[in-house]
Amino acid sequence: MYKISVIPGDGIGKEVMEATLHVLEALDVDFDYTFADAGDEHMAKTGVALPQETVDIVKASQACLFGAAGETAADVIVKMRQELDLYVNLRPVKSYPGTKCLFDNLDFVIVRENTEGLYIGLEEETLEGATATRVITRQASERICKFAFEYAKKTGRGKVTAVHKANVLKKTDGVFKDSFYKVSKEYPEIELDDRYVDATAMFFITRPEMFDVIVTTNLFGDILSDEGAGLVGGLGLIPSANIGENQGLFEPVHGSAPRHAGKGTANPSAMILSAVLMLNYLEESVAAQKLEDALVKVLKEGQVVTPDLGGNATTMEMATEVRAKLEL
Repeated sequence: MYKISVIPGDGIGKEVMEATLHVLEALDVDFDYTFADAGDEHMAKTGVALPQETVDIVKASQACLFGAAGETAADVIVKMRQELDLYVNLRPVKSYPGTKCLFDNLDFVIVRENTEGLYIGLEEETLEGATATRVITRQASERICKFAFEYAKKTGRGKVTAVHKANVLKKTDGVFKDSFYKVSKEYPEIELDDRYVDATAMFFITRPEMFDVIVTTNLFGDILSDEGAGLVGGLGLIPSANIGENQGLFEPVHGSAPRHAGKGTANPSAMILSAVLMLNYLEESVAAQKLEDALVKVLKEGQVVTPDLGGNATTMEMATEVRAKLEL
């Protein structure tokens, strides 16, 4: 039995979490859930967005399912990444049938460094405006590159691409690029290349099939991940994993979407696919594939899907349909 911490959070996070837990019940995998609070609503009640109790619960679990945080996202998910040293942000970009994907054959992964870069928040006001300090270390660069190569090796992917802007950011991205090629020497069997981030953004639109595993820094990874979502039908279909040495936290990237909260029509796909990532992290690969296949069947049929997918089903109706495919 796996000890799983569950943080529904805010907005549609609660709805897609309920739907996903309903689907997971149909798998032949036992979970022991511990629920915890974080986000806007908890902030309004207590004055604290991320209580230490929640951090401790996540630390004591084998994995965490996280729904969404609203305005307090930086105080919750960013802090959680730093507190737990979840240095990997893994975001698959994959085409699924029955969706508004621009390309039918995409299947690549973005491996984003999660703990440094501009997102460490070292900003300072000046007389002229403000400055921000970008921190890129060899240690963080090497370990994220090593994860990318190990992930490629483990999953049978044949190519890793480093994305940077070392022609302009010569020192910081110079460290990242040098670290990439240093680590690559340990993986001679894996094809590699490196590309500038602006060129990569263009190739996402013109030749996205050229990518397999992308490894990049924090801000670049954040931007490219959302562009990747646009290629395959939007944020409602993009899961993510935050992975460290001891913990893994799995969340959809669509956020709390307050305009859609409470209507019962949120697309649960990204949360379900985040559970797929969690199952693979726990090395329950058979269950992970079974769950993904069940979702694909529902998407392909297009009969019991939420409004953003062209249907009129509620979040729970779509989840129940996915569960029914699992139980066949």
